[in-house]
Amino acid sequence: MEKVIIYQMFTRLFGNTNTTRLHNGTKEDNGVGRFNDITPAVLKRIKKLGCSHVWYTGVLRHATSTDYTAFNIPLNHPAVIKGKAGSPYAIVDYYDVDPDMAVDVNKRLAEFEKLLERTHKAGLKVVIDFVPNHVAREYHSISCPNGIEDLGASDNKDWHFSTSNNFYYCWGHPFAPQFDIEHDSDGNPLPPYAEQPAKATGNDVFSASPSKNDWYETVKLNYGIDYCDAGGRSEHFYDSEGKPIVDTWFKMTEILLFWASKGVDAFRCDMAEMVPAAFWHYATNRVKAAYPHICFIGEVYDKNQYRNYIASGFDYLYDKVGMYDTLRGVMCGYEGAQAITSQWKATEDIQDHMLYFLENHDEQRVASDYFAGNAKCGIPALIVSALMQKNPFMLYAGEEFGEKGMDSEGFSGVDGRTTIFDYWCVDTLRRGYFSRKELTKEEKNLEKMHGQILNIAATERAVTDGEFYDLMYANPVSDQFDANCLYAFIRKHEDKSLLVIANFSDTPQAASVCIPRHAIEYLALTEGRHTATELLTGKTQEVIVSADDPLQTLVPALSGVVIAW
Repeated sequence: MEKVIIYQMFTRLFGNTNTTRLHNGTKEDNGVGRFNDITPAVLKRIKKLGCSHVWYTGVLRHATSTDYTAFNIPLNHPAVIKGKAGSPYAIVDYYDVDPDMAVDVNKRLAEFEKLLERTHKAGLKVVIDFVPNHVAREYHSISCPNGIEDLGASDNKDWHFSTSNNFYYCWGHPFAPQFDIEHDSDGNPLPPYAEQPAKATGNDVFSASPSKNDWYETVKLNYGIDYCDAGGRSEHFYDSEGKPIVDTWFKMTEILLFWASKGVDAFRCDMAEMVPAAFWHYATNRVKAAYPHICFIGEVYDKNQYRNYIASGFDYLYDKVGMYDTLRGVMCGYEGAQAITSQWKATEDIQDHMLYFLENHDEQRVASDYFAGNAKCGIPALIVSALMQKNPFMLYAGEEFGEKGMDSEGFSGVDGRTTIFDYWCVDTLRRGYFSRKELTKEEKNLEKMHGQILNIAATERAVTDGEFYDLMYANPVSDQFDANCLYAFIRKHEDKSLLVIANFSDTPQAASVCIPRHAIEYLALTEGRHTATELLTGKTQEVIVSADDPLQTLVPALSGVVIAW
């Protein structure tokens, strides 16, 4: 079985080697990464890292302050754009790609299709965003295929809600946010922005006056839920014969089918839980009927909804509020390593569907001052995330080099995250993929360690197909085993066994690991003396597997051991 390991890159930033890095700079000031920068050599390096998929984040055309009217692309109003480059989650055309990333803007889709070909040729699968809950305030497709009606084209704006409408409308009220949209951030006057009637805002604000903290640059799509019904929230999905009647369902499913036909292998579905599960059941069934290989990855944070969304067709869901939050606590010293056990147990029945990660575009970098402050703290968490179960793991570009995310890019300030709103060069990526001689020794070592761990995850059958046994219940806190900083488990497939111990402490730990009789019987382990190999160092050692005598080993600081026999 393939172990899914996703390499997420923020595509607009990835290939940018312009080191100007002017705060709040334009594309002309700071440059931009392009599809063509993702060369076969780049893809080979990502594949070598152990990855199976690349998530090209921010590919679909979104609202931007950059003027492309010379290419017959409508200019977006700056009052409803976040940052110079704009948010990749404020889509203005689902059937188009970002012109920023094209060498020849008129051939931007063809350039993306070439990237798809290169990625597949490198042995990698392609993930792109599907943003179903909301679109940019000025959404208008100029690239709709013939016969496809644009979103909102036939809406009756006199109705707040109708299953025939794609948007929600605020009866007779103009768009009037609770902040100044008549001036830019420097106080310069902006041309008037008019929206009459106002559409509901993307984060479920059903009034004409969103706040600065709302997703004011977006509008909510209507999937058949009347959120302001006189009797409360009501659902209107099917006719009397059980057939879907919501126009948005049909249009959004056509978008999925369009990109699947281009060769996309998977969709990462933004804020999937804000869209009803009934739609996903309809859409995933239709898409998988035509393209059975297509994978759906859902951003779902409500643990009570996990099983509902998996049943509706999602292959994988973010494990953010469970495993990510716990690992973050362990890395930062807020929780003991033994807390990891309760998190995998909480999703044991759906374990193979949970996507683990330590970083992504929404979260702070491990090495940032707002997180662990040291990229090495992520290594034991990587060992746990990648090797503990069969489920997928996701790596965010730059994580492998210890990117700190502490730049002041513009709209995105110094917050420990890599911007998604600005034109910028992420210097660790520039050096790591385009000027490797400039990498520091520490960055090279981090990359090497990531590659070793991810390749073990990708190639060892004990990880991809094997059984898992958590050893923590048999190894509570003691003088011989510090369960506050050590996490231990066994993976086993056929005649190959792996003992994995992660050390979240910044000092080496002598570990005396009890392997209980139940583990030996459950995994059919052979007791006795074995010649073993520690896979992260390649060194051989003698180990004794016994229910009566603990296994002795030394676990390096902020690292781990993977002992194979």
